[in-house]
Amino acid sequence: MGFQQGLSGLSASSQNLDVIGNNISNANTVGFKGSRAEFGDIYASSFASSGNLSGIGAKVTGVAQQFGQGNITTTDNPLDVAITGNGFFRMQNASGVSYTRNGQFQVDNNGYIVNGGDKLTGYVADPITGALQTGTYGPLQLTVGTAPGRATGGSGVSNAGLGVSLNLNASSPIISRQPAPTGVGNLSITDPSTYTNSTSTTVYDSLGTPHTQTFYFTKVASNQWEVQTSFDGAAPTMTGNAAGTLNGYLMFDSNGALDTTTVPIDPITTLAGANAGSFTYQTPAGAVGGATDPLKFTVNFAKSTQFGNSFGVNSITNDGFAPGELTGISIGNDGVILGNYSNGQSKNVGQIVLADFQDSQGLQSLGNNRWRETAASGPATINTPGSSNLGSLQSGAVEASNVDLTAEMVNLITAQRNYQANAQTIKAQDTIMQTLVSL
Repeated sequence: MGFQQGLSGLSASSQNLDVIGNNISNANTVGFKGSRAEFGDIYASSFASSGNLSGIGAKVTGVAQQFGQGNITTTDNPLDVAITGNGFFRMQNASGVSYTRNGQFQVDNNGYIVNGGDKLTGYVADPITGALQTGTYGPLQLTVGTAPGRATGGSGVSNAGLGVSLNLNASSPIISRQPAPTGVGNLSITDPSTYTNSTSTTVYDSLGTPHTQTFYFTKVASNQWEVQTSFDGAAPTMTGNAAGTLNGYLMFDSNGALDTTTVPIDPITTLAGANAGSFTYQTPAGAVGGATDPLKFTVNFAKSTQFGNSFGVNSITNDGFAPGELTGISIGNDGVILGNYSNGQSKNVGQIVLADFQDSQGLQSLGNNRWRETAASGPATINTPGSSNLGSLQSGAVEASNVDLTAEMVNLITAQRNYQANAQTIKAQDTIMQTLVSL
C-alpha cells in the first residue's frame, strides 16, 4: 500500500463532497437539476503488467447531471410556467441562445417575456390577426400600447355584421304610412307615433370608432313589419335600398316564426318589398369620418319572432369592436399565449416552443440554470409543447429542483466516511514508514 491510493481517494471523495454540497445548496433553485460524481479506478499501464497488480487509486471520471422531473409547485403568477416531461425553454440574448428549465418569467419595459435578462423565444403572432407565424421563432413580446379595433362586418365570415334577435308584439296596432289625415306619413325619429318600437346598438368603423345604430320597427300590416334605421341620429329615408338606409320588411307566419319566403307588398306603393330576414346596410358618404368609407355590413334578424307578448331584444351580436389595451394573458398547455384585451377580445400573442436533445447530459452548464448545446448533446430539436416526445406546459406553476434532500444527506454521510477512510490509509502508510525508519 502506498500514499498514491489514499491521496487519489481523498481527491475523489473531496470532489464528490463538492457535487453533493452543490446539490444541497440548490435544493430550492427552480428548475435545477442535480448532479452525481461518477468514479473509475486507476491502474498503472505497463507491458510487463500481470493480472494480479493492485490498482493505484480512484478518480472522478465525470460529473453527470440528472435531468429527472422535479415536483410541480403552483403559484399565483400566470407568467410562471412549468414543463412536465421532456424539453427546455429556448432563451436568447446578445451572446446567443441558451436553454433552461426555469420558468419564472417576467415582462420587461419593452414587453418582452424574460428570465434573468434573457428573452423567451417562440412562434410570434401577427399583431393584427393573431395568426401564429410558425415558420420562424424569435423573442416573444406582449403587445405594448393599443391593439387595433375592427369594423362591424370586418370579420370576413358569412353574413358578417350584426345579428339581432328580438320579439315584436303581435298585439301591436297597425300604423298606416298613408299621409295625413288617414296615416302618419314617413317615419320621424322624433315622433314615436310614426313607429311601433325602436332599439339601439353600437357599431364600429375601420378605426374602431363607435357609432350609434338605431332600428325602428313599424307594424304596417298583419304579420308585416317595416324596418328602418338611423345612423348617429340622422333621419332615415324611404329610398328603397339606397346607401344610407336599411329599408325592408320582416314577415312572420301564423305561428310567430320568421317567414323569409313570402314577398311583402309595400302598403304605400303597392310594390314588392325586400324580405330575406337579413339586410345589407351601407352608410352615407362621409358619415364615418376618416375611416374606410362607406361602412357596410349585414344585419341579420334570423332568430326574431312575433308573439303576443311585449317587445323585447333577446340579443345583439356584433363582429366589430373598439381598440383595446392588453389587460392579461393566459398560457395553454400547448404554449399558446392568449392575450385578453380591455375591449373584451382575445387573440394569440405568441406560442412558446421547447427544445430537446439527443443527449441532454452532453449539454454545457453555463450557470444561472442555463445550458448550451454542444457536439456531445447534438443540435436542438425545436417544436411545440406536447408534440413529438416533448412535455406539456402548466401556467401558474414552476418546476422545483429535482434534488432529494434526504438522499443527499445520506450521500453526504457516505462521502464523509469515504474521505475519513482514505485518510486512514495514509495514516497507516505513515505508521509503516516510521516502523521501517526505526529499524
